[in-house]
Amino acid sequence: MSKVVFLEELCKGCLLCTQVCSKKIITQSSRFNKQGYKVVEIKPEDLEKCIACGFCSLVCPDSAIVVYKSVEEKEPENV
Repeated sequence: MSKVVFLEELCKGCLLCTQVCSKKIITQSSRFNKQGYKVVEIKPEDLEKCIACGFCSLVCPDSAIVVYKSVEEKEPENV
């Protein structure tokens, strides 16, 4: 299963990731990090909607988002 990890202590709450999310599931949370910035999140009920496209990670200016893509098993080809 693919997943997205938000490194909350690096997040500055710019919300650029919310703008590029193709599924529109990244939202600003009510939590603050140690620097006083409101961080982003994907609500638990929306986690399975994530397609791990990686746009959020690419646009993040602080490298606060890591996307893990699951590796799909390929069926062996008949030779």
